[in-house]
Amino acid sequence: MRFGFWPNPRSDYEATKTLAQHAEATGWDGIWLADHFLPDEDELIPVHESWITMAALARDVPRVRLGTLVAGNTYRHPAVLANMVATLDNLADGRVVLGLGAGWQQNEHEAYGIEYGTAGSRLDMLEESCQVLKGLFHNDHFDFDGKYYQLRNAPLEPKPKQAKIPLMIGGGGEKRTLKITAQYADEWNVWGDVAILKHKMAILDQHCEAVGRDPNEIERSAVALLFLSDNENYLKRIRSADMNMPAIIGTVNEVIDIIANFEEAGVKELIVPDFTLGTLIGADSVKLEIMEKFITEVAGASK
Repeated sequence: MRFGFWPNPRSDYEATKTLAQHAEATGWDGIWLADHFLPDEDELIPVHESWITMAALARDVPRVRLGTLVAGNTYRHPAVLANMVATLDNLADGRVVLGLGAGWQQNEHEAYGIEYGTAGSRLDMLEESCQVLKGLFHNDHFDFDGKYYQLRNAPLEPKPKQAKIPLMIGGGGEKRTLKITAQYADEWNVWGDVAILKHKMAILDQHCEAVGRDPNEIERSAVALLFLSDNENYLKRIRSADMNMPAIIGTVNEVIDIIANFEEAGVKELIVPDFTLGTLIGADSVKLEIMEKFITEVAGASK
C-alpha cells in the first residue's frame, strides 16, 4: 500500500517544499496538489497554481510521484493539458500522475469568466477530455470531433517520459463519474472511509463489467483527514465533533487497524491531507512530527 501526502494549497512554496522534502525523506510515496486558483469561501488567501508548483517540486523533490488531486477539467483545453503533462513528466523523469475531475468550484468559474455549465455538461466535457488526452499520448497525430473539443491532425511532442501516463479520475458520482472511470481511468480517487469505499468500489466494478473492463486494472485510492495522537482527551473531543468529512482518528495502534481495513477493502493508496496535522513553524513543527510518526509507525507497520 502506498501513502501520499497532500500539502495545504494555501501554503507558500517554501512551506510546500519543506513538507514535500520531509515527506520524501521519511518514506512517503507521493505528493498531491489541489488544482484551484482561489478559496471556495470569500477570503483573499494566496493559492499557488498546481502545475507550476509541481514543476518546482520536480526539481526539489526527486523521488516521489507527483500528481494533481485533481485537475479541474474546465480550466484547460485537454490538448493544452496534454502538453503540460508531457513536459512535466519529462522534467520529473517519469513520475507524473494526471489526476482529473469534472470541476466543481463555482466561484472560480465566475471570477475568471470560465463557463460553469451544468453537472451534466461538465461530465460530458470530462469524458471527451479523457479521449483527447489518451489519443494525444498514444498517437503521432490525433483527430477528434466532439461536442466540446475538436482536433485536426494534432501532434504531441515530446511524448511523456512514461510509456503510459497514469490517468486518475477523482470523484464518487455513481452514475457518470464512476462510469467514466471504468471506461478510461488507470486510477481512481475519492474522499471516504472504509464503508464509503466498499460501496463506491462495488458500483465501479459494476460499471467495469458493463463496459467489458477488468476492474483490477483500476487502482483505488482514498483521501481522509488524519487525527493521530496519544492524547485520549484530544481524541475523545475529535470523535465527538460534528465531522462533515471522512476522518481517521486514533492512537498509533488504532490507526494501524483502520489502515489495515482500507487495505483489505482494496485501497492501493491512502492520501493524507495536512489540514489537520498542526502548525509548520521552524524545525520543531508539530506537523512534521505527526507526518513522521504516521509514515514510520503506522505506514511502516503495513509496508
